[in-house]
Amino acid sequence: MENAGTIYGINGPIVYLKGITCLKMAEMVYVGHEKLVGEVIGLTKDKATIQVYEETTGLKIGEPVLSSGAPISVTLAPGILHNIFDGIERPLSEIAKASGAYISRGISVDSLDTGKLWQTHITVKPGDMLYGGSIIAEVPETKAIVHKVMLPPDTQGRVISVVPDGSYTINDTICTIQLSDGTERNLSMTQHWPIRVPRPIQKRFPANRPLITGQRILDTLFPIAKGGTAAVPGGFGTGKTMTQHQIAKWSDADIIIYIGCGERGNEMTQVLEDFSKLVDPKTGNPLMERTTLIANTSNMPVAAREASIYTGITLAEYYRDMGYDVAIMADSTSRWAEALRELSGRLEEMPAEEGFPAYLASRLSAFYERAGMVETLNASEGSVSIIGAVSPQGGDFSEPVTQNTKRFVRCFWGLDKSLAYARHFPAIHWLTSYSEYLDNLAGWYTDNVGEDFVDCRNQLVAILNQESSLMEIVKLIGSDVLPDDQKLTLEIARVIRLGFLQQNAFHPEDTCVPLSKQLKMMETILYLNKKARALVTMGMPMSVLKESNIFERVIAIKYDVPNDHLELFDDYHKEIDAFYDEVLEKNA
Repeated sequence: MENAGTIYGINGPIVYLKGITCLKMAEMVYVGHEKLVGEVIGLTKDKATIQVYEETTGLKIGEPVLSSGAPISVTLAPGILHNIFDGIERPLSEIAKASGAYISRGISVDSLDTGKLWQTHITVKPGDMLYGGSIIAEVPETKAIVHKVMLPPDTQGRVISVVPDGSYTINDTICTIQLSDGTERNLSMTQHWPIRVPRPIQKRFPANRPLITGQRILDTLFPIAKGGTAAVPGGFGTGKTMTQHQIAKWSDADIIIYIGCGERGNEMTQVLEDFSKLVDPKTGNPLMERTTLIANTSNMPVAAREASIYTGITLAEYYRDMGYDVAIMADSTSRWAEALRELSGRLEEMPAEEGFPAYLASRLSAFYERAGMVETLNASEGSVSIIGAVSPQGGDFSEPVTQNTKRFVRCFWGLDKSLAYARHFPAIHWLTSYSEYLDNLAGWYTDNVGEDFVDCRNQLVAILNQESSLMEIVKLIGSDVLPDDQKLTLEIARVIRLGFLQQNAFHPEDTCVPLSKQLKMMETILYLNKKARALVTMGMPMSVLKESNIFERVIAIKYDVPNDHLELFDDYHKEIDAFYDEVLEKNA
């Protein structure tokens, strides 16, 4: 470490150095006698500006700043999963051992356990030619995930020697290669990567496979593709975190990265406790075996909050490069944007709308653009899907973070306060939400679920839109004046809302629903609509149709038909036919 100068100005998390320094932009530095971690964010001829990722209280003018010679990076090796980090990849469990319940300033701990032995299977042999991304070893990181140790993307060479299979630490040499210039390089399981630089890929694939979540309103009405982006905006108490919990638990992603960015400490504690208790339904192992949590609460320094998003996306790209499908839950990007706003104010930059910096949009786009389904450097397929929660103040979707996020995501799941207060969960409103992936995924649904899946979905949305138009009339003059065919539309829309869109996260059959059952549920609702509409066309009044409890029976399908007994749907079709015949007979 080289002395880069001394402090001449401090403004909250922003520190200034005067004079010509050896520093580079985005370089990691150690500030003051306590060696607080910081990053260079501005350089002029006679001044360097540093943002510090720790509390600067007590820092004095004249204290030294040391350069590290490298950008702020994350350590990539076995041990990332089943771990909880802060915003700059320091493990909270190790910090707790060293400093207790509160994070001490200047505390230095290894990001990953350097003493733990990992059972390692070497996959290369002397003489093999390796390129960036080549897999050199495999390590069972958890019961659920095999960690594939890869050559760093900017390296290539021929294998000279390898160690035998056995137990090694992440810093032990497991392979030696000869580079193109003739020099030899020892490789361990560890590599470092700058958090602000996307990891390289071979090519991107179009978004043509859905990320299946088991949540009906998401999978059927507003699907997200693997490698896609989605925003979950909503006011306080509308269920953003619960929605992300459900996706984390039930989606068919291989790995979950959960970033708690600027959320309340007690809420983050609840997330940590909940995730540690959850069982992965696919394997029966604890869900944490394929999950990494990045906890950066609202009382932690704001600069680290800004970095936590990039730390999370870099870890996700690393596992994507192994060929895994990774889903990121960023909760919430609004708090990240507020950190940008505070730092921008300290730097005396010209504010844009609502005080946010003018570069808010470009920062959001740079984050969401790192999602995608790709071919990796080792020719495998992997994906990073980003689901970002947005917390607009007062639930106002017209504020800058929500509006700019809408520009860069293709899926918008708008949470509605009135639905949440009515205990309708997920509180995603079907009129304000949308998905631009529908056309891309239509072929997959046709081939893998059913030919009429998309058509059924469109019919449901049409009925919900008709209900919205009719409710304007109902609010003015009541529902009694409506003709019976419009009363039927309102009744079928109620069945859709309560029986299909509303979902109980705590019911064993309803918490996660396979696509095959979702299709059967839609077909049953639409079959009821068809038969009831035929009766109304014959002149049967809605009051007669509602004497039967058939509408309530169809609403209860979500609970009454187990997910593995879809043949029971045939009984409901027979019941609807019996209802049709009974009404005809009574009123013949």
